[in-house]
Amino acid sequence: MDWLKDLLKNAGVDESKLDGLIGDVNKELPKHFVPKSQYNEVTEARKKAEDSLKERDKQLEDLKKSSGDAEALKQQIETLQKDNKAAQEKYEAELKDLRLSNALKLALAGQVHDADLVTGLIDKTKIELGEDGSIKAGLEDQIKALRESKAFLFAENKPTFKGANPADPGAGVGSGASSLTDAAAISSIFAQK
Repeated sequence: MDWLKDLLKNAGVDESKLDGLIGDVNKELPKHFVPKSQYNEVTEARKKAEDSLKERDKQLEDLKKSSGDAEALKQQIETLQKDNKAAQEKYEAELKDLRLSNALKLALAGQVHDADLVTGLIDKTKIELGEDGSIKAGLEDQIKALRESKAFLFAENKPTFKGANPADPGAGVGSGASSLTDAAAISSIFAQK
């Protein structure tokens, strides 16, 4: 949400109020919007379903046009059914892979330098997805192993340091101008002796 923070700063929102606003946005945003990865997933699935539907319509038109004996039509129908079943299985496998990749990228966001590269190094067959599309199991062990063997892929969580407040100019001596006059008076007393 750094982009939103920058926009609000540029709009003149007081910096002390930014964290509260960002927190409110984080609470409300999921109620009204879907994550980009989920949107992309649904769009891809719709596109593939439309392509599949067009292909099946074409096959039905080809069947209508073909005239001949019943045995040849029966053979052609069986072939088309096998092809359609294979296409459906391929579509489901691709959709599962797309969901898994999106879930992995979301889980790795902010932890790695290149989510695509790290996703390619993970054994997807060991990962279980939950009903909501989030990763249920199988990722933590693989991430731990990758952190040990290929630590350069992971972004380090660098601690944030805040600057120190400057010391009070009169701290330890007294306060402000009165301590200077007191010091001058004391030095004049010693100078007279």
